[in-house]
Amino acid sequence: MSHPDLDPICNTSDNVHFQDVLAQSLQSPARRGLLRGGLGLAGMAVLPGCATLDYGSAAIPKALGFPAVEKSLLDNVILPPGYQYSVLHATGDAIDATLAAYTNRGAELDDWSRRIGDHHDGMDIFYIDANGRYTEKETGRAVLCVNHESSADAHFMHPNGQTSNNISGKKFTQFGDWDLGVRPELEVLKEINQHGISIVEIVKTPEGWRIERNSPLNRRVTAQTPMRISGPRAQIDQIRSFMVTRWDTAGSMARGTLNNCGHGKTPWGTYLGCEENWAFYFQVAGSGSELPAKEIAARRRYGVASAAPAANASKAISQGWHTVSTTDDRFARWNLAALGNNAEKDFRNEANTFGYNVEIDPLAPNATPAKRIAMGRFAHEAAVCSLPKTGEPLAFYMGCDARNEYIYKFVTTAVWDPRDIGGGIAAGDKYLSEGKLYAARFDSTGRGEWLELTITDSRLANYSAYKFANQADVLVNIRHAADAVGATKMDRPEWGALNYRNGEVYFALTNNSAANRTPSKVDPANPRAYMDPDGTKGAGNPNGHIIRFREADQKATAKAFAWDIFLFGAEEDSGDANLSGLSSKNAFSSPDGLWFSKATGICWIQTDDGAFTDETNCMMLAAIPGQVGDGGKVTVKNKMVVNGVEQTGTQETFLGAALGDAKLRRFLVAPLGAEVTGIAETADGRTLFVNIQHPGELSKPLAASAPPQSAWPGNQGYGNPGRPRSATIVITRKDGGMIGL
Repeated sequence: MSHPDLDPICNTSDNVHFQDVLAQSLQSPARRGLLRGGLGLAGMAVLPGCATLDYGSAAIPKALGFPAVEKSLLDNVILPPGYQYSVLHATGDAIDATLAAYTNRGAELDDWSRRIGDHHDGMDIFYIDANGRYTEKETGRAVLCVNHESSADAHFMHPNGQTSNNISGKKFTQFGDWDLGVRPELEVLKEINQHGISIVEIVKTPEGWRIERNSPLNRRVTAQTPMRISGPRAQIDQIRSFMVTRWDTAGSMARGTLNNCGHGKTPWGTYLGCEENWAFYFQVAGSGSELPAKEIAARRRYGVASAAPAANASKAISQGWHTVSTTDDRFARWNLAALGNNAEKDFRNEANTFGYNVEIDPLAPNATPAKRIAMGRFAHEAAVCSLPKTGEPLAFYMGCDARNEYIYKFVTTAVWDPRDIGGGIAAGDKYLSEGKLYAARFDSTGRGEWLELTITDSRLANYSAYKFANQADVLVNIRHAADAVGATKMDRPEWGALNYRNGEVYFALTNNSAANRTPSKVDPANPRAYMDPDGTKGAGNPNGHIIRFREADQKATAKAFAWDIFLFGAEEDSGDANLSGLSSKNAFSSPDGLWFSKATGICWIQTDDGAFTDETNCMMLAAIPGQVGDGGKVTVKNKMVVNGVEQTGTQETFLGAALGDAKLRRFLVAPLGAEVTGIAETADGRTLFVNIQHPGELSKPLAASAPPQSAWPGNQGYGNPGRPRSATIVITRKDGGMIGL
């Protein structure tokens, strides 16, 4: 998830948006013939070795087996008839039996390190066999890992809201307008520790899945948990030079993980907590030596503070965690000022330790998590592994969730060996420390190219906006590297997902603003520029879309791929913008979470929306996917007002076959103000775990005259009523059948 109101445009490169690429393509005689024959996408789809493979356990259904849920503005989770849900855990729940129950009044005096975190997001399930080891087969015992993204609603965990956080009367964002005051220690400790990942053992009972509160596996990985810096052996010393702080002058360790949004699950059975909007937790406070121009350029590309707030400023974007103490490293670390005469004397490099995939072994509480630097530093959204094939490398697909950012691929040097299943962090060292990193370029013919991000590329050596010193510099400042090679700017790449039936990869492109998408700034992969039909909910690409691609020869190491657009989000009455023919039964906006069921083959789509919320709360839909190339070329008609003047234009793109109501239906609608994000499924396909994030997001701070926007889940009998709470819910069919069929 990303909050557009505080999502600065950090990508100021001049990479083309492909209107120029399209024009160049049409000048090529060979490509003119290709396009005239309609083979731009279809030709790629039938290349040798690209035949669809069946990796599923059952045939994909021809139609969904439940009636569509209607739009809803109710303060509850709405499901189809015959389905039910219960709350597994919610913000503040104790993860052991010795801790007091959550008051839901902010009265807790503990530091939150043994409570469920806030803003539930990506998650996955890890089964435990009779010997206590990881297994891929379903058992009645498992560990559930849940990401906790941000502290947007941190005021709910304090008695009277956040102190020194001047946001009364404004829309809450995950990064409050800190008013430059000093914050209380306990408030800050709660907020630091509610970030990260909750790891709890769950057991299956006749009444369903529940938490085993006395399990030794229950733990929290927070923004204070020690973590190992892991990277390619040849560059590890150079990588550590970027990580040197007062806390670890060797740069071999870091503390904590922040803003974990999408996630990944490795074939060997570990969890990847992906760090997304980590940049805005830091501030520069106090005078010290000036940063070199290169460091300023590095910080600005990620939206990290490079200077103190102006002398006349009354507030700044931050949580203000650094204000508690300048001597206690738990708080001083959030201040990036160069206060000492070198990096060993302060925390100027602290932000360099964030922006990675964090690997955790769910079944090994004593194993130190590892930050996988080889996979690059950016606003990580999910890390989706390719279909493992014995003797071949693995690929992990990743999105950088910000406007105009990129889709990446990491290809392991090591080849897959099934004997590594259950190998824990040691297996992760084997696969995730060494490899090649790529950024995606989407061509105008329905093909694409993976651009390797390496210091040996002359485009990096000659890049004027940032001078790379070595490959370690490339990995730590990978956004600059992707700029240099000319990757395609995308409409906020969110979650990726793998279609297990054929190995195709899907990415949710949540939306983009009018500043970035106008009729003159579209391209085939991001082809729409239009106005919200209600006229009040934004312009550009306010409803987003889902793109998908298939690697050439079904190889993780492929340098080329074929692509098309699976679905365009839209309101059903949005005219030319409704290219996927959505109806009131399946209209959606701003796709975010994306996940495929191994049991049924259903593609689940979750939304994080602000453009459709005048008609319905956020939602989750089920879709029966086809394959890349099952549709054809379409012409997108764009029209929007830009600086008071109406602009029009067209853009050619490639769109998958229409699904209709039978193959795309709304399955769930969330409570008021909530985002739907995070999903896992039991192996038998009969239980879904789904996360409901930040209900009541638009609430004002605990004002008696303005009660919270939402009261869920307390209004449904879970825990103490009053303030809203994020939660993991468990969905089943009342007849015990498979979900969605």
